[in-house]
Amino acid sequence: MKQTVYVGFDTSNYTTSAAVCSEEGRVLANIRVPLPVREGERGLRQSDAVFAHTKNLPIVCEELRAAVAGRRVLAVGVSTRPRWSENSYMPCFLAGRAAAEAFAAGLELPVREFSHQDGHVMAALYSSGEMNSLLSGRFAAFHVSGGTTDLLLCEPETERFKITVIGGSADLHAGQAIDRIGVMMGLRFPCGKELEALAAENTQRVPTPKISVRNGVCHFSGLENLAQGLWQKTGDRSLVSAFSLEFCARTLQKLTEHIDSVAAGIPVVYAGGVMSNRYLQSVLSKRPNTYFAEPSFSADNAAGIALLCRRAMMAGEE
Repeated sequence: MKQTVYVGFDTSNYTTSAAVCSEEGRVLANIRVPLPVREGERGLRQSDAVFAHTKNLPIVCEELRAAVAGRRVLAVGVSTRPRWSENSYMPCFLAGRAAAEAFAAGLELPVREFSHQDGHVMAALYSSGEMNSLLSGRFAAFHVSGGTTDLLLCEPETERFKITVIGGSADLHAGQAIDRIGVMMGLRFPCGKELEALAAENTQRVPTPKISVRNGVCHFSGLENLAQGLWQKTGDRSLVSAFSLEFCARTLQKLTEHIDSVAAGIPVVYAGGVMSNRYLQSVLSKRPNTYFAEPSFSADNAAGIALLCRRAMMAGEE
């Protein structure tokens, strides 16, 4: 008998992704192809992202075809918007939707729609190793990336999550600030991994950053300005990198304190590309009942979408 599986697609502003999970809830394939960004630039316009996805999708689908060979696909999931709210829209998700619909049509399969944010949260739950227990009740989640710094109160529902935003950034996002600082120092976008490596090489005393967090709302524009001043003063990449991560760590710590003031002791899951940073994890893991995704499930991926598709279809059968 053929193994039965579920497929997921996600086309964010930075990565073309597809994934396969088993009926038992195990991720069998997590396919990711980054979108190219020209040297010195700090991101992509939506028109360029859609074009890049159009070029990447045949490559991704070829790998997907190999991953499902000999298996029976039961349904296809796809992220169609950044968040599950009425006015949440980005053109880059149209590419993934078209690919999912075409893939499903050829096999006469149902298609289930989710948000990119839903996928990030679900992938983090899976990677934490405590997915089933965390899905049994309310939990808090951080979605920290180049396009989002959200503090979320999550309640699992049949198909997705009921999400209430209880905090976040009022200006720049954490990943956005890190990328701007990295590009300023001549690093290649996206800059997170290289900046983390440089920070680990630092031997200088890191200045204590002055952060801005109040009632669950933070500001990252100050980080960009302070890092720029430190770079102009020292020209030290490692020091500026370490300072930038320290700023992020202290800010996220303060935001986590806001969670405990709203719902003390609640499980907290950190998701999004920025949260693959090992230094941030080492600082934030001191709080009990705290969970992180592994890097491959923390950055943009379709694994969470495939898992959500499985969960929605199984709930429908019940």
